[in-house]
Amino acid sequence: MATARMGIIAGSLFRPHVGPAQAGPRGRLPLPENTLAIVFENVQLERTAIELPLLTATDRPLVWRHSEPVTAARFLAHVLAIAEQLPVGPAAVNLCEDRYAFLVAFCAIALRGQTNLLPSSRAPQAVAEVMAAHPGSYALGELALDAPPSHYRHLPNLMDVPEAQGELAIPSLPGDQVVAIGYTSGSTGTPKGNPKTWGSFNASNAGNLRMLHDSVAKQFHVVATVPPQHMYGMEMSVLLPLLGHIAVHAGRPLLPADVAAALAEVPAPRVLVTTPVHLRALIESGVALPPIDAMVSATAPMPVELAQAAEARFGAPLLEVFGSTETCVFASRRSANDEPWQLYDDVQLHPQPDGTQVRAPQLDEPMTLADIVTLHDGGRRFRLCGRHSDLLEIAGKRASLGDLTRRLQAIPGVQDGVVFQLENGDALGVHRIAALAVAPDMDEQTILDAFRQSVDPVFLPRPLKLVAGLPRNETGKLPRAALLALL
Repeated sequence: MATARMGIIAGSLFRPHVGPAQAGPRGRLPLPENTLAIVFENVQLERTAIELPLLTATDRPLVWRHSEPVTAARFLAHVLAIAEQLPVGPAAVNLCEDRYAFLVAFCAIALRGQTNLLPSSRAPQAVAEVMAAHPGSYALGELALDAPPSHYRHLPNLMDVPEAQGELAIPSLPGDQVVAIGYTSGSTGTPKGNPKTWGSFNASNAGNLRMLHDSVAKQFHVVATVPPQHMYGMEMSVLLPLLGHIAVHAGRPLLPADVAAALAEVPAPRVLVTTPVHLRALIESGVALPPIDAMVSATAPMPVELAQAAEARFGAPLLEVFGSTETCVFASRRSANDEPWQLYDDVQLHPQPDGTQVRAPQLDEPMTLADIVTLHDGGRRFRLCGRHSDLLEIAGKRASLGDLTRRLQAIPGVQDGVVFQLENGDALGVHRIAALAVAPDMDEQTILDAFRQSVDPVFLPRPLKLVAGLPRNETGKLPRAALLALL
């Protein structure tokens, strides 16, 4: 849906794709033209020739809502009832905040042959722009909004049990059906839409399931602090319960006490899906959490010190996942051990001059990300060296924005901060760097003096501005436009 990464399971980051997709061989037998291939549980399927079930068995809890389990069978009855009421249209903006409502709407929209539109923000302008790009679309949500977007449809009360219909057969979707278009966060510019087919979602989910099964158990319960509209939230709190024997909490708790309450409402084993920003707040709050079996993190880099503090505080492994809105998750690691990233099965990386080419079962063709990596262990592991767009060269010296940000945040008294590059260069074409810092008890010069102790003077940000808070979105990312506006 982090330095663009997804992460805890710990922090792999989901970051925007930069650079054109590269065509090339996929390392398997050639398929007929227009046929897409996926790997699901080690079985190669032709997406255009097969339909894939909407969810796994109905005799299991799928969601925990108001401290009560909602079975997959009851969920399916809700989906079918809502699908019959949806209007004709090519797509719908899924604005549901309650995760159960989102799941129902997501599946109902897909069963109608429509596409879920997932803007990077629920802000009116972001929603309007996405709807304008998809003429004839409508919006769907469970809340009665004061100022709803055009063509807004309000979901009925999902706690009303549909009329008994006997045992329902699980419907299927064509593997090549585009069920969602996820938009990047805008942290590197204008949000971009990325179509996702039901087959590609099945393929990416298979990798996440294998990773979590190895770390936790075959069955577990998820509490997520990230919204389902973000691709990280989609993978970890929507696809997992639909396509695995996993149940998810319907809420999206943000405050530490709310996270603890949500975890207490689901049985063990428990997995907390969160971000470095939320995790740091949990640790600093001192709140006690019910026993958890794993934490998953993404959307921003996970500092080793934070991962170690989280594992010591909550007694569970921190698993960071790596991916992007374009690629979905394709690697993970144990951040507290400062391990290299471990690629999922059938994923290959190929370093390029401007980034890294990714080949994965969920991708129809190779995708080039802006991340610079070094490969290890025969190409099955990698270490991140930064992003191509983050690398700086000033006066013959080199640095990265990610490392400068980390050093700024490490200054005692700085609660949060970011270093970024300005758009317009000076007379020599050099792009200045700027910084925003949250440090209530400090002034700019004191921060710069401390910063000077760990970085070369040519990389000191000018300007450095103190702010009350950084404009982080729901997943902790910092949209570039919002940063520039603060300056």
